[in-house]
Amino acid sequence: MKILLTSIIKALVDTPSAVKISQIQGAKSTIFEIRCDDRDVGKVIGKSGKTVGALRTLFNSIASKGGLKAVVEVVD
Repeated sequence: MKILLTSIIKALVDTPSAVKISQIQGAKSTIFEIRCDDRDVGKVIGKSGKTVGALRTLFNSIASKGGLKAVVEVVD
């Protein structure tokens, strides 16, 4: 899932080389922390949070197939 998230985020931003995704695995959840250039944070979040909301929905759906929960966070 990390590779998929990285590909999506790099396609959204102007500075793909600055994209860093950390994956923290828990017993029943996985947390993805997205770090990118300050100028690209707005593109990742989207208008009214719609882009990051869609990413959260997508990755939660993927994770739920395995009985897990996915959390997607944008770190400033």
